[in-house]
Amino acid sequence: MRGFRHRLSAFAALAALMLASCGGGGNDGASGGGSPTPTPTPTATRLYADPAQEALTVADVESVVAHAAAEAQARSLPAVIAVTDRVGNVLAVFRMNGARATATTSAAPNGQNIDAQNLTVPAEAGAISKAITGAYLSSGGNAFSTRTASMIVQEHFPPAPGTVGLESGPLFGVQFSQLPCSDLSARYISSGAMAMIGPKRSPLGLAADPGGFPLYKNGVVVGGIGVMADGVYGSDPDVTDTDNDPEEYIALAGTLGFEAPDSIRANRIFVDGTSLRYSDAAYAGLTASGVASFAAINGSAGSLVAVRGYYGDPAPMVLAGVAYGSELSGVRASRVAEFSNRDAFVLTDGSGNNRFPIRAATDAGDVTQPLTAAEVTAVLEEAFTIMSRARAQIRQPLDSRAQVTISVVDTRGAALGIVRSPDAPIFGTDVSLQKARTAAFFSSSHAAPDLLASSSADVAAFVGKARTFLNDPAALTGTHAFTDRANGNLSRPYFPDGEVGRPNGPFSRLIAQFNPFSTGLQSALVVGDLAAHLAYVTGASATDTPQRCSAVTGVGAGNRIQNGIQIFPGSVPIYRGNVLVGAIGVSGDGIDQDDMISFLGAHNGGQRGGGIGNAPAAIRADRIVVDLGNASVRLRYVSCPFAPFLDSSSQNVCQGL
Repeated sequence: MRGFRHRLSAFAALAALMLASCGGGGNDGASGGGSPTPTPTPTATRLYADPAQEALTVADVESVVAHAAAEAQARSLPAVIAVTDRVGNVLAVFRMNGARATATTSAAPNGQNIDAQNLTVPAEAGAISKAITGAYLSSGGNAFSTRTASMIVQEHFPPAPGTVGLESGPLFGVQFSQLPCSDLSARYISSGAMAMIGPKRSPLGLAADPGGFPLYKNGVVVGGIGVMADGVYGSDPDVTDTDNDPEEYIALAGTLGFEAPDSIRANRIFVDGTSLRYSDAAYAGLTASGVASFAAINGSAGSLVAVRGYYGDPAPMVLAGVAYGSELSGVRASRVAEFSNRDAFVLTDGSGNNRFPIRAATDAGDVTQPLTAAEVTAVLEEAFTIMSRARAQIRQPLDSRAQVTISVVDTRGAALGIVRSPDAPIFGTDVSLQKARTAAFFSSSHAAPDLLASSSADVAAFVGKARTFLNDPAALTGTHAFTDRANGNLSRPYFPDGEVGRPNGPFSRLIAQFNPFSTGLQSALVVGDLAAHLAYVTGASATDTPQRCSAVTGVGAGNRIQNGIQIFPGSVPIYRGNVLVGAIGVSGDGIDQDDMISFLGAHNGGQRGGGIGNAPAAIRADRIVVDLGNASVRLRYVSCPFAPFLDSSSQNVCQGL
């Protein structure tokens, strides 16, 4: 582990899944027609079916590990194999004899490695992150792998030498979610009522290195498998060829008997006319033969190993997964007293208590009229209603309803309520909170002071970069309302997004420095937390990172962005007149759907009384025009689908609001 420890102080997280920053045509909330009249939230009629409560048994997990190990043996490539359940509990980590102890992340293009570039990490951390990625990005309507993740997080979509000049991937930046310092993500406990509570954190965020797949049982996503074997933890920069990736074959072998339904695999789902990639490995290409037996390999071909902070305390043993939707999983159907819509799910502590119940704002010392519990309820209910009417982008079959997680925060970043649809992908839970906090933070008067007061000179320097780029010495002091789409515009290695030869946005690294392991302000904010965590995992430190991310000054015991920022669309700040009072974040479906649900949720919730709603048009970030010398480029605010509803032919539903 010498390479890892040598560069521990420079570490930053896994990288890149974010969306095109400058898309959106005329649906930017600046002009046009009207919004659908707010409708009462349904309280009895169910529009969604709850996923069946399936779970991996001990025998199931042993079968997954045995099949993967058999394929690794057949390929003479010993591997580290990790299995998780749907909410991120690590059920097994198996190290084969002779498997590489570490893996190295991709180097910076210019060789000047910072953040997590060219970093040596424990192989177990990579395998767990891959398994969590396969489980968290998938649902009953879509099955995504780490190869899918690779395709949608890079600086051009789809990534390939011939696509240079196109916008970035739709989930650009999502790799910096589910972070080990997140205050939303639960941590490993060996026993007790909260032992299996999810969503659990990931040691390296979400992975873009092929070799991670979801696991399904009777058509229900129940977990994921991740494999590290080749010593490389990177991504695929060219989707036009077919890779012969042994790690991917080993992981695919582990899915035997737990295959994702063919009809919902990523290659059946299209984004902007492009079919996503699920796997370059095929079942027909598997080389192992005979019956795979865990009993035959355990102790001879390898053994279960403990991973500090994730698995194996007091001793490593194969665990059964928890059924998603049950109280003990940490995600279950809401009760009437918790949320009016019977389709809603909430996060729970395993003892019946909602972890993020609807409540009034905590920022009375900062805001004259903070959000009330009734106003938070109205925004969440109206956003949930918009979601239930919206046509999904990343689910099969076509014309499925969108499924997302919705979070509302106050100006201090305190979560005032989190609700989700029954089968929304797990990753969107942490991401929706990141998005809400990001919109509130960058729209507030605290953004520049908090960043400038950071203990990291790298973080503090981004304020000056933004002010120079925007030609505004008052930037980041509450003069404009920023959505995640607008913030994402400024977080791409090209501005405008994808246009080669243009400068990088002020929150991004230079293109010569950029890769998914070093995105800019997003990665700089959490590099210290990631370093501290991996030091703890490897035993180099007795102390884990606090359950609070980011190198910014705090409010009380926390800070305003304590699970990190997010830089792909799906959030809006909430105002009372000209005063910022909070924000809403949405994640789990297409980014335009996420934008629409947050934008209309804030508007329709405000129409129910109280005087809250979207930012006044005059201060929205789409009023900011960046002078590039030979061109002027306007930031975007939101971009809503043109004709998004299943129950209506309404078009341009965000215009004029």
